[in-house]
Amino acid sequence: MKEHNTDDKVRLDKWLWAARFFKHRTLATEAVDGGKVQLNGIRVKPAKDVKIGDRVDIRIAESQYCVIVTGIAEKRGSATIAQTLYTETPESIAAREAQRESHKLAATPGSDLHGRPTKRDRRQMGRFSGDF
Repeated sequence: MKEHNTDDKVRLDKWLWAARFFKHRTLATEAVDGGKVQLNGIRVKPAKDVKIGDRVDIRIAESQYCVIVTGIAEKRGSATIAQTLYTETPESIAAREAQRESHKLAATPGSDLHGRPTKRDRRQMGRFSGDF
């Protein structure tokens, strides 16, 4: 495990995998290729080298992370070691907290539906669609 050496560099996809943002390196590579990861605000290829001090923007599902690289690792270690490889910006933390709160308040889609429509429900749907 190499850490805190300023002349160290590692591929972006390897770093994302070692920092445990993605479970498999292939997923990290696909995310970079798909434009879901940016290095210093620029869309790059998976083989682009990451250095200490670089800013990495990562979009996973609906979560958005903005992290600063503080360590370099070629191999995947424990979660505690992975957390030392980056620091998340305060703006990123606040944005994710706000998103989490809005998800709590929003009703889940289909929460008013309870299983299969009854015979009465189907008749009413038929009246609305014009099937008499």
